[in-house]
Amino acid sequence: MTFHHYSVLLRETIEGLAIRADGVYVDGTLGGGGHALSICERLSERGRLIGIDQDGAAIEAASERLKDYRDRTVIVRGNYEDIAEILMRLQIEQVDGICLDLGVSSYQLDEGERGFSYRTDAALDMRMDQRGERTAADIVNSYSEEALFRIIRDYGEDRFARNIAKHIVQYREKKRIETTLELSGIITGAIPARVRALSGHPAKRSFQAIRIELNRELEVLENTLDRMIDLLSEGGRLCVISFHSLEDRIVKSKFRTAENPCICPPDFPVCSCGRKSRGIVLTKKPILPSEKELLENRRSQSAKLRIFEKRTEEGN
Repeated sequence: MTFHHYSVLLRETIEGLAIRADGVYVDGTLGGGGHALSICERLSERGRLIGIDQDGAAIEAASERLKDYRDRTVIVRGNYEDIAEILMRLQIEQVDGICLDLGVSSYQLDEGERGFSYRTDAALDMRMDQRGERTAADIVNSYSEEALFRIIRDYGEDRFARNIAKHIVQYREKKRIETTLELSGIITGAIPARVRALSGHPAKRSFQAIRIELNRELEVLENTLDRMIDLLSEGGRLCVISFHSLEDRIVKSKFRTAENPCICPPDFPVCSCGRKSRGIVLTKKPILPSEKELLENRRSQSAKLRIFEKRTEEGN
């Protein structure tokens, strides 16, 4: 199957990066290379684009898509949490912009064999990086009922998390859960019929939760945003597209703290904690897809773009 991924909020992200022709930029979630291509088109021969992705299929697709810009691109298979180490190996100290397009790609969802979809029967995989050993099957067959309840409640925000976890544990006592449709059927059976009739696919939230847990998506995001701000040059920008309320909450909180890190009591006349602002949040409210984009790609409906610009006292 050809790697296809619709680049969500493409124009808004490119405008948000405020690209300089001779700048250095990082696409930390390269995917099919849509955002990266638009960046490359705006770079001179002196500019650089570093693309990072942990999915081998994405690396292959993006390499082909960006082949006309080989002189200004470096493509690395890895996780964006390792951005500092990757840039160090490339002898790059600071960059002018970073973009992240979080979550699962259209290709990963549509390629049934990858095990992300609850609509196609396949091995229960869900690995974004197929070099990893642990799969979604390992999670549903080894986690305790309490642990399954926690991830489905917290990462899937499913009000039937307790009953879903109970049904998974009961089923696996008789047989190991191996496939996507097997798990989907278990989850469906844990949700009342009256609720199933009124809402979307009953397995959607649980599959999302298991995927997030397996790929450490929120952990990686939480641990990396501050590091990315550190790597920005003065005036450099970090653009993050999220699709999940928990992702957006992390981005919003990290950006807000970077802008105003002071922990002094509000009644203190002068800041005495010594924490300095690292920049400003350019999006007081997130940028959302246009009506045109929503018509072209329904999967963009939950997308939110937030932008942070590095500004320090030393740079002013």
